[in-house]
Amino acid sequence: MKTLFLSPPSFDGFDGGAGARYQAKREVTSFWYPTWLAQPAALVPGSTLVDAAPHGLGVDDVLKIAAGHDLVVMHTSTPSLPNDVECARRVKQANPNAKVGFIGAHVAVLPELTLEQNPIVDFVCRNNFDYTCVELSEGRPWEEILGLSYRDANGELHKNAERPDVADWDAMPSVLPTYDKFLDIRKYYNGYLLHPYVSWYTGRGCVAKCTFCLWPHTIGGHKFFHKSAAAVGRDLDEAKSIFGDRVAEYMFDDDTLTGEKEYAIALSKHMKRLNLSWACNARAHVDYDTLKTLRDNGLRVLLVGFESGNQEILHRIRKGLNLGMAREFMKNCHKLGIKVHGTFIIGLPVETPETVRETIEFAKELDPHTIQVSIASPYPGTVLYDQALANGWFARQDLVSGSNGIQTSTLSYEHLSTAEIEDSVERMYREFYFRPKKIAKIVAEMITSRQMMVRRLREGGEFFGYLRQRHISVGKRRGEAVTA
Repeated sequence: MKTLFLSPPSFDGFDGGAGARYQAKREVTSFWYPTWLAQPAALVPGSTLVDAAPHGLGVDDVLKIAAGHDLVVMHTSTPSLPNDVECARRVKQANPNAKVGFIGAHVAVLPELTLEQNPIVDFVCRNNFDYTCVELSEGRPWEEILGLSYRDANGELHKNAERPDVADWDAMPSVLPTYDKFLDIRKYYNGYLLHPYVSWYTGRGCVAKCTFCLWPHTIGGHKFFHKSAAAVGRDLDEAKSIFGDRVAEYMFDDDTLTGEKEYAIALSKHMKRLNLSWACNARAHVDYDTLKTLRDNGLRVLLVGFESGNQEILHRIRKGLNLGMAREFMKNCHKLGIKVHGTFIIGLPVETPETVRETIEFAKELDPHTIQVSIASPYPGTVLYDQALANGWFARQDLVSGSNGIQTSTLSYEHLSTAEIEDSVERMYREFYFRPKKIAKIVAEMITSRQMMVRRLREGGEFFGYLRQRHISVGKRRGEAVTA
């Protein structure tokens, strides 16, 4: 079957690649690679991969592409599901013989409900969907395909047995040739990575138990399955051959690559061998000697989830991190010259104005190079979602941010309302970035590089535009009088 893997259009600025975790547009232009779709696309010969949002493609553009395909596999998420279902309806309307279905964390957790509520959807692929997609494309009888939930010709729903974990990750083809064939790497931006960058996974899963984190609770699981360092080295050789000097930085997007210290060091040796700048996700548990080795082998930046400056909240979300450990980690990163993009979450159980203040002050104390401030989002399948249901924390049930993509809170607590959670995000950004110390660093960075000057000026304009848009959006929703 001629197969299309599609990350569908959404509202302007919505990062579909990360949308299953982050339900809104970013404060500055940011697009992640559609790795979830690219991996099965790499497995299916002759398939097509389309990532609509970064490439500025609308529904009409997608329909022209989909017209020549028999099978359309779309990535969806909890916040984007209504939008994606409408796109599926348009695809089926234009191409009635096509079979259209979804992959993603939402449908892995709620396969029957997704099919019941959306008759236009023919199937959903649950956990370990890569080879499920392969067997669909091969035209195998649907009742024989593991990991598939589907609607038969009579409209009845079926749920096949689970598909086992991928046994041999080294057999997984690299997604990098698929990127090169179908994606324009210049369209992918990120506020803390060099441009252009390329990101991908070397495996799947995470050993951490954070209550809010989507992937380990849904698709990935709580064990880190990955390729061997030798196999990743071969992928990197291929990347160097394909992209040459066109890529400024590579990002290993595995949830916690540094959780297996020997593996991270082995990968870093390949990066040094190929003289590549690189980045990865990390927990704030990495010791000084390991950080130094990674830096000496080309590591430039780490993405680290600190989440909160309140120890009780960290215990509640099972972060496995204490504040002293985070302070020591950041001290070592500063000493070694490793840049850190720190991520924080406002609205975790059970936030108060005092704990928000602690988080803001903690972020300023740690002083990472850049930060991301998100609102706690209780996605189905996570512990946080179950806790919110059990404790009555939901202010509303949907996770859709609205047509303009401004992130909003679905949770509220006895001492902190949704409005206070939302307002705290802007306050934290302002207090962190509008300090003389931070402004001086940004200016110094701009002075040393014309490219960085152009980039930071663009990002600054986008950030202030985001704040203005947020004031208008939030004010309208709350019935307040606002001015642009």
